[in-house]
Amino acid sequence: MPLPRHVAIIMDGNGRWAAERGLPRTMGHRSGVDAVRRTVRAAIDIGIPYLTIYSFSSENWSRPPEEIDDLMGLMRRFISRDLAELHQTNVRIRIIGERDRVDPKMMQMIDEAVELTQHNTALTLVIAFNYGSRIEIAKAARQLAEDAASGKLAPSDITPERFSETLDTRGIPDPDLLIRTSGELRLSNFLLWQAAYAELVFVDAFWPDFGRELLEGAISEFRQRSRRYGGLSQRTIA
Repeated sequence: MPLPRHVAIIMDGNGRWAAERGLPRTMGHRSGVDAVRRTVRAAIDIGIPYLTIYSFSSENWSRPPEEIDDLMGLMRRFISRDLAELHQTNVRIRIIGERDRVDPKMMQMIDEAVELTQHNTALTLVIAFNYGSRIEIAKAARQLAEDAASGKLAPSDITPERFSETLDTRGIPDPDLLIRTSGELRLSNFLLWQAAYAELVFVDAFWPDFGRELLEGAISEFRQRSRRYGGLSQRTIA
């Protein structure tokens, strides 16, 4: 099987990584940013065109205010400190998620990063920030319902393809491989529509320990599988 075109990652386990070391949770999140840097570099080297990372979910607002502040600060620092290198290495940045509740100055930084890198081609780094898949799906359904009510399209025009084009990820291929770290076995409201036929790989390591070796291991597992999309494998047909 060829390499996955799109790898999506649920970056889980920062807090538990820190707890095992007697460190505050904030140190786990900061070490998690280092893992993002390693993984982006590895994805470029391996030749993965699309990488999506789940950086902040719509449910994360329920966390303690000081932890939210730290996570927002890390996002600011990642954009301000890493943007030049990402741009230099030909990385294109896309953001998916809601803009509400996010500091306007941060959104301005994010918008500037997206605009600056929009023509880069080595890797599209999709950052799911203030993102929740159910909100995304409901928003797309609402938009299509409004278009149908206003006569812009007929209800019969609402197909899976049309629905996909209404999501935040329009123009981005569905993930072939979805990785979750920390040993947890759930999707946590991440790319529920897009991951319908993704191969799922669950890694026991916490996210701060993730890097090229674990990414290559997940890709190796992916390449050993037979993707049937509801049909028969070539092996079965033969």
